[in-house]
Amino acid sequence: MSALEPRDADVAPRPGARAVAHVAHDDDTKGSVLDPAHRALSIGIVSVVLLIAFEATAVGTAMPVAARELNGVSVYAFAFSAYFTTSLFAMVLAGQWSDRRGPLAPLTAGISAFAAGLLLSGTAGAMWLFILGRAVQGLGGGLVIVALYVIVGRAYAEHLRPAIMAAFAASWVVPSVVGPLAAGTVTEHLGWRWVFVGIPALVVFPLALALPAIRRTASGPADPTAPVAPWDRRRIRLALGISAGAALLQYGGQELRWLSLLPAAVGVALLVPAVRGLLPHGTWRAARGLPSVVLLRGIAAGAFIAAESFVPLMLVTQRGLSPTLAGFSLAAGGLTWALGSWIQARPWTEPYRERLVVLGMVLVALSIAAAPSVLITAVPVWVLAVVWGLGCLGMGAVIASTSVLLMKLSAPEEVGANSAALQISDGLSNVLLLAAGGAAFAALGGGAVGHAVTSSAATGSHPAAFAVVFLPMAGVAAVGAWVATRLHGAEARA
Repeated sequence: MSALEPRDADVAPRPGARAVAHVAHDDDTKGSVLDPAHRALSIGIVSVVLLIAFEATAVGTAMPVAARELNGVSVYAFAFSAYFTTSLFAMVLAGQWSDRRGPLAPLTAGISAFAAGLLLSGTAGAMWLFILGRAVQGLGGGLVIVALYVIVGRAYAEHLRPAIMAAFAASWVVPSVVGPLAAGTVTEHLGWRWVFVGIPALVVFPLALALPAIRRTASGPADPTAPVAPWDRRRIRLALGISAGAALLQYGGQELRWLSLLPAAVGVALLVPAVRGLLPHGTWRAARGLPSVVLLRGIAAGAFIAAESFVPLMLVTQRGLSPTLAGFSLAAGGLTWALGSWIQARPWTEPYRERLVVLGMVLVALSIAAAPSVLITAVPVWVLAVVWGLGCLGMGAVIASTSVLLMKLSAPEEVGANSAALQISDGLSNVLLLAAGGAAFAALGGGAVGHAVTSSAATGSHPAAFAVVFLPMAGVAAVGAWVATRLHGAEARA
């Protein structure tokens, strides 16, 4: 699963939602998200999230087969990071677009781009076209998620927002369980391409249901009588710098040649000022309070997703599992993730939130460290399903808690900007750690894996290529456990 694709839907609104946070009638304390005034909109936007969730969980299952057929195992990590890279830019763009003209246009454009990216990947005849399709998906996904949160801010009274956010979160549970299994079955019997080309047709229903309600309740600027705000060109340049810098850095790391140091250096030069401008001061030195909350979000999401991206590939190529069984290894994680999120929401956990987050990060670190044990043939494959479920339990507590702490440590007028920083940290860490993992994987001969390994003819370099991805990510998660001890700091200003 992708941590940037919002599995923890209790996250604060993305960039752009800040300006519309109180457009809905907050004094209306009646009704529900399924009353006649909201029913079509609620079902429509929750269905959109459901489809995004299904795509996110299904793609990981089909990806090993797609990479193998397209001779692209050596650039396997790009297929994941391309989505994250472009979505970073799209989030900032969608926030400003929604504030200036309303969320209807970015939502429509985002769903169109998302569907186009799926079709491009599903019909690709070469790996570079497949990766390009994933990049187009990222643009669409970034636009959609931000627009959805702006819609919630405008169309729902304040007392209804927790319920619709809970529905967003619940939308990830069923796809987390069913998605990998369904994708594995489709991949085996129909081919991996159908996992991609079949989803766009499913977006017609939620769009047809939701668009009239969105046009009625949340179209146009928040204040139609006010002058249209200008584009924040500096913030867009910084977002573009993060996306381009992350892409260049990953390219340099994947090539593993001396000449690749040049694009990597350019990538760093673009990333550093952009990150400094978009994240809270003190983030990279884990300053107490909000900077550590933002940093922890990136560490947790990046380490876990970078490791999880290689789990199906490891099971298919090293243990000879079918895509269906490889997907099943991740299925239980959706339930334990939801359980971890539910536990942190209990009132009795509030005094112990920091300890809960530390424990969650310890579970994540141990889970990632234990995953490559299945490279030993004597270790049953079901062991990975168990340890990964424990890691997802920890992630559920950590990701939800960072959202809660962000609100607690943010002044009301800073919630939007700080929420943007949280998502940027999440997405950027995914790109950087996937780049590092992909480079390590390629350096140890991982790109030579062409077929599922089912006999002793396998070379020793291939298991090492996987171990060199998982073990460093476990170390990163362990650092996150230390950062989790620094989450409490200055309280939000009045």
